[in-house]
Order: sequence, then structure tokens, then C-alpha cells
Amino acid sequence: MDNLCLQTELCGLKLNTPIFAASGTFGFGEEFENFVDLKRLGGVMVKCITLKPRRGNDGVRITETPAGMLNAIGLENPGIETFLEKILPRIKDKMNVIVNVSGSSVEDYGTLAKMLDTDGVAAIELNISCPNVKDGGIIFGTDERQAAAVTSAAKRATRKPVIVKLSPNVTDITAIARAVESSGADCLSLINTLMGMEIDINTRRATLGNLTGGLSGGAIKPVAVRMVWQTAQVVKIPIIGMGGIRSVADAAEFFLAGASAIAVGTANFAEPSVTMKIADDLETYLRGQGLKNIRELIGKVVQPAT
Repeated sequence: MDNLCLQTELCGLKLNTPIFAASGTFGFGEEFENFVDLKRLGGVMVKCITLKPRRGNDGVRITETPAGMLNAIGLENPGIETFLEKILPRIKDKMNVIVNVSGSSVEDYGTLAKMLDTDGVAAIELNISCPNVKDGGIIFGTDERQAAAVTSAAKRATRKPVIVKLSPNVTDITAIARAVESSGADCLSLINTLMGMEIDINTRRATLGNLTGGLSGGAIKPVAVRMVWQTAQVVKIPIIGMGGIRSVADAAEFFLAGASAIAVGTANFAEPSVTMKIADDLETYLRGQGLKNIRELIGKVVQPAT
């Protein structure tokens, strides 16, 4: 297939398809070279990077759930300096590299964004589902003021497009979305994982070493679609939808809800080439619908008759 109807643009980036690989599920992209045409992806949101290396959480980090998985990896990563010196040079010409970053303070995000304002980085994705240790442990992504401050700090430090990844663990996701948009965010990605927990009824202990973890996979898709739809009603910047996407039908729901692109996460573990299958099937779906371009599908959900 020629991909013509899938080619699009997002925050100034030219995309061969509006399909990304979600952070934390695709390594640094190179691990999937034997399964995926990396150039065909809209981009790869690489494994989350922090200022200093992190070893992650102790104990069990992943457990399967009836319709997905719980993870408590703990942001294990080699740190920004190793990423820039050793990893980025290997991957920068293979795909659009979107670097997911996390910090413990507003200043951390500004520093990371400044360091990533370099050749080979297509965009920066802010993971704001972490606590601000300088402000009493408030989670950036659950507080409008904190989310806005992080976004502003990153925008001041870089010329790269800044994508803010929103947490679903809030009362009103649209309030956070409006706050980061007003602070300069170029794009939103949603949703991040939902907080969950599993208990072994025989040992009476939590399965995960961290007690709680992030729930992802098919179980969260209806929540994610709803939040994308709600957010699309109140912001003007584009949205990358994610959460439980495993097929073209799942992807199409997100586009209809208002997403300009989608990202595939947990499904990559079960089927490493799933993004390519979705790309093929999405092109077939669009042609079957008589559409010439993916943009004709965005936000076209039909309201129920009254």
C-alpha cells in the first residue's frame, strides 16, 4: 500500500502514518527493527528518560490482568547523558524520535527540555504523572497549577514541539488539558495508565513489589476514548490518543473521538508488529469509507439522535 491516505502532519512533523509507538512499551525503537518499519511509524516515544539513571522498583514489576496488565517499572532508564551520548546517535536517523521525560521538580523538566533541544530529537513528551518532591509530593498531572508550570518550563527551554501526556487519575481531565494548552503545549497525549492493584489471595500480599501500578491494555480503552472525546471538545491543539489500542477498530474509535494520531502501547508486547497491521488495516478502512485522507475521519463521531 502507498500510505498516501495516512500521511499527515502533527506539530510541524511530517508523518508517514498517524501511528506512534507509546513510551515504555517499545524500548528505544531499535529493539523492534526486525518486526516494524520504523520509518513508517509516525514516531517512537522512547522509554522515559530522567536526569539521573534510575534502577527502577524492586520486586515484581509486571503482572497480567484479565484484559491488560499492571506495571510498576519505576522509570528504570540510563539517564539523559547516556541517552544523548550513546543511544540517540544510534536511533536518530531511523525514525521520528519523541523523547518522553520525567522529573521530580519543575526545574528538572526545564533542564531536560534544554538538553534535548538538539539534532535528532523530533519532539519532547512530558510525563507529568510523577510527584513534585519540592512541593510536598503533589502529582504534576493532577494539579492544574503544577501541570501548567511544568509545561511553561519546558517550552521556555526548547524549540522542539512539546507534547504533554495527561494522567487519567483526575476528576476532570479537561481542566488539566486547558491549563497546559494555555501554558504553550503544542500537543496532548492521553491517556497514561490508570492506577490499579492486584492481591494474591493465598499469600494475602500485593502482587507488585510497589503495591500499586499502572493499568494498561484493552481494559482501559473505553475510558481513554471518553477522555479523548471530552478533551477534544475544549482544546484547539492536536491530541494523540492511546489506551488499549489493539486493532484498526480501536484506532478508528480514537480518530472519530477527535484524536489526530494514535499510539500503541501494551499490544506491542503480545504482537511486536501490531503497528504495521493497524497501518495496513487503517488504510483499507479509509478507502472502504470513501475517505482520501486520515484527517477526514478526525472528530467525526455522530451524536445520538434525540
